[in-house]
Amino acid sequence: MRLRLVKENTNFDFFARPKLWLGISVVLMILALGSFLYQGLNYGIDFKGGTTVRSESSTAIDVGAYRDAIVPLGLGDITISEVFDPTFDADQHVAMIRIEAQEGQEAVTSDVIAQVLSALQVIAPDIKFVSVESVGPKVSGELIQTAAIAVILAIAAVLIYIWLRFEWQFALGAVAALVHDVILTIGVFSELQIKFDLAIIAALLTIVGYSLNDTVVVFDRVRENLRKYKKKPLKEVLNISINETLSRTFMTSITTLLALIALFVLGGDVIRGFVFAMIWGVIVGTYSSIFIASAILLWLGVKRDWSKSDANAGTQFANIDA
Repeated sequence: MRLRLVKENTNFDFFARPKLWLGISVVLMILALGSFLYQGLNYGIDFKGGTTVRSESSTAIDVGAYRDAIVPLGLGDITISEVFDPTFDADQHVAMIRIEAQEGQEAVTSDVIAQVLSALQVIAPDIKFVSVESVGPKVSGELIQTAAIAVILAIAAVLIYIWLRFEWQFALGAVAALVHDVILTIGVFSELQIKFDLAIIAALLTIVGYSLNDTVVVFDRVRENLRKYKKKPLKEVLNISINETLSRTFMTSITTLLALIALFVLGGDVIRGFVFAMIWGVIVGTYSSIFIASAILLWLGVKRDWSKSDANAGTQFANIDA
């Protein structure tokens, strides 16, 4: 007997109250933007600037012990990661220690570096710092700008792809869902003041891809059913399409969430922010694919007879496999 998270031949009416779902999403987006504008994000070292120290020791690295030794110094955000390289000797253990820029200073001072070294020597007496590099506020500001451009370009690329693949109404629906997901994710990080760094930008781009995948699956079924049910109202065709893909949508989301929750619980502090963003993104991405993208498509309307070619409809590339 096969496991089914959703019964066969479901017939849920996802558009009984489309304005309600859109209204809830609009309110949440306004709250997210308000939180971002009022208190901003808790930027990590990548965006604040700071100092990166490369250490070497013959003692095996314990990231937790390193962190416990440095935290009492009160240096703010600290990131510690072990470096692996096949060229390292058997007793060569390398770690990267990143310390955020202190208030009013471009970089961590030599006195602070000496304090960190002394604290770590309690754990690894032979530890040494082989390099110390600093990233100033100017470079960090450029990183913020570059990250924002990366997200915007990704969404723009989605707009063009969906427009060529389907029609402009589908493209606007997909982009609205992606913007919804990104804004809500940024809003959660702003409200909870979770550290926001380049790993979270990677998570945002991954969320864009995941949400788009869900949306395209639904839209493909919508296009098939528009050919199949030429006389049915668009609302009914959308309901049929979402119900037909509901089992696949839930199975994909649940299995992805199981892996992410395991990483969140067992993965440690280094990737916890990234995994949290992914968990939240999977949830809102699944929601937006069903309730936002399709609702926008219902509101805009779409060509019904797909058996006729229309070079002006944005579907001239619809048969391209991608």
